[in-house]
Amino acid sequence: MTSSAQREIFREYYGLVYGIIYYMVKDHATTEDLIQESFLHILRRMPVIDDEAKLKGWIRTVVKNRVYTYLKKNRRLREEIADDSIFVQDELLASGTESIEAEVATKLMSETIGQCLQQLKPEYRALIELRWQQELSYKEMADILETSEESIKYKLHRAREAVRKRFIKLWGEREDARRIR
Repeated sequence: MTSSAQREIFREYYGLVYGIIYYMVKDHATTEDLIQESFLHILRRMPVIDDEAKLKGWIRTVVKNRVYTYLKKNRRLREEIADDSIFVQDELLASGTESIEAEVATKLMSETIGQCLQQLKPEYRALIELRWQQELSYKEMADILETSEESIKYKLHRAREAVRKRFIKLWGEREDARRIR
């Protein structure tokens, strides 16, 4: 494989995962490190998958898991990120090296998450707002809603799953639309 082909593969990968990683760690330098680390990990464990959409899904899953592992090992950074809002802000902190494609993909991802939240049941939307926008604990949420913590945990899990499923459906449609163009 020629070095220009290798560069092109890495550029494509970079554009695919930069927004996801940056959204999770909110630091450009850490994002760059995690992109390289996860790229090497993916190369070592690449499965044989014929469908490009499934391969991209597998890559995104591996990347998210590598970031979660990193965050578990670096508790200080995890606590700093927890202080920030969980939802993507409208204004991106774009660095000089971030590609326009990554910025657009992040913006589209943010809009898609917003659409997913709007499609949720009002009860689920309220739970997500209490948990991540108001940063309440399960106990505080249970007290406000006059229910048990277990009920809150269960419903919040269901809400996250609903958002995840809607996001995958909508995001997959956008990926298909981009391939057609």
